[in-house]
Amino acid sequence: MPLTPLSRPLTAEDAAHFLRRTAFGATDAQIRALVGQNAQDVARAALAFDQSRASSTPFDPMQGATPGAALQLGRGAWLYELAYGPHPLREKLALTWSNHFVVATDKVRNTPAMLDYLNLLRRHAATTSFERFTLDVAQSPAMLRYLDNDQNRKGKPNENFSRELLELFTTGIGAYTETDVREGARALTGWTFQGGRGNQQYLQQPRFVNQPQQHDAGRKTYLGQTGNLTGEDIVRIATSHPATATFVSRKLHRAFLADTPDETAVKGSAATWTRTKGDVMAVLTELLASEAFYASRARIIRSPIEFIVGGIRTLGQPPIEARTLLNLAATAGRMGQVLLEPDTVKGWDGGREWINDTTLLLRLQVAAALTMGSKAPNLDTPPSLLALTGQERPAGAVLLSSLKGRQRTYLSLISPEFQLS
Repeated sequence: MPLTPLSRPLTAEDAAHFLRRTAFGATDAQIRALVGQNAQDVARAALAFDQSRASSTPFDPMQGATPGAALQLGRGAWLYELAYGPHPLREKLALTWSNHFVVATDKVRNTPAMLDYLNLLRRHAATTSFERFTLDVAQSPAMLRYLDNDQNRKGKPNENFSRELLELFTTGIGAYTETDVREGARALTGWTFQGGRGNQQYLQQPRFVNQPQQHDAGRKTYLGQTGNLTGEDIVRIATSHPATATFVSRKLHRAFLADTPDETAVKGSAATWTRTKGDVMAVLTELLASEAFYASRARIIRSPIEFIVGGIRTLGQPPIEARTLLNLAATAGRMGQVLLEPDTVKGWDGGREWINDTTLLLRLQVAAALTMGSKAPNLDTPPSLLALTGQERPAGAVLLSSLKGRQRTYLSLISPEFQLS
């Protein structure tokens, strides 16, 4: 059964909840603008993003004097777009997909490849075809390099990408056999890239190349289908497998509903996925307007990036110096989330893994830097408790209301109500 849509007009707390989940946070004015609107209309409007960007980013990764400097500028540029860009839901989805179709800068040390990969995630953020999305990822130089399919040749298959395509990107464990992994690798032979290899070529643009002479054109059996299968066939078969609908829908529920999703609700999204043949836009439109979405409060622990970006957006996106933004990106890494470099190929575990004694202390320091420090942005009009906590009368409201703006904002940013979305 599909998810049941929310029938009531949005309340102030509903609107705050929607923006905390889909835009990292918002000002009181942005929240109030959604009050009284229909949930389906709000979801559709949020998903109707284009590819426009923040107008004045101070970071250009292509100006990096070394591979490391270019990567640092790339992280700064993405943090800037997350915090100041016009389409926070697009960036939230790109961040989600970067933890699904994982590549990492420690191996893909080529700036154009990583920029193209991130832009691919943005273009397909709410894709109408998960098959097309997966194929574009599979043929991207960043993924070809990260999972070694650029080394996958007839007679010498490399199984890395074939394995992760099934285990992490489509069906999940349990829906395939080792034979499927081997046969998939044979079908994916010949896909590679040219250009941009080696530390000296870190700014050179690589491009996808299909080498027919390196492709194993023999018969193969993959997930129950037999023929002279190609890489395109493998992607089509894997993405259309019934298990993929549930596996990827669960990832979307983890991003937008709960660190530990309700499996009944996941099945509802999987049914919509199957009915629409992998139309992620349709799944998200239903999900973000559902009773399940609005009933799920304080069930996601904000990741380090979500915490930092949420703070900046809730404060009204005040100007922050470029060096400070680079420091914030580095601090997110110290809290366990280096942009474009998840810990392993399976991505960040998230949830309670974000929280320990060290990362909590760092969160306190970030909150202090945004509110109390010598370089803290101007807070002439501090955020409302609704914007900070998602509640009009949170626990401790009387105490918080008695404090001055900076103190109240600091204590709200370190509160459980802000840390959980």
